[in-house]
Amino acid sequence: MSKSCFDREDETFIVLVNHEEQYSIWPEWKTVPGGWKAVEGIRGNKQHVLDYVRTHWQDMRPLSLRKWMEDQAGASTPAA
Repeated sequence: MSKSCFDREDETFIVLVNHEEQYSIWPEWKTVPGGWKAVEGIRGNKQHVLDYVRTHWQDMRPLSLRKWMEDQAGASTPAA
């Protein structure tokens, strides 16, 4: 049984981010899927790119949800 390229420790990966500021790792040789872009200058072994994602993706909520929640919090604040 062959391993998926995502399971291989000897693969070279890049980090992707989408318009919702969600992150993913991706084998560097595969075409970047629509709706995603590569994070400039980040490439390496699986552990390296996972470490990058862990330090940069602190809030798992999609950007649209974060903005909506901020708007709701602002709307519920009584005017002074």
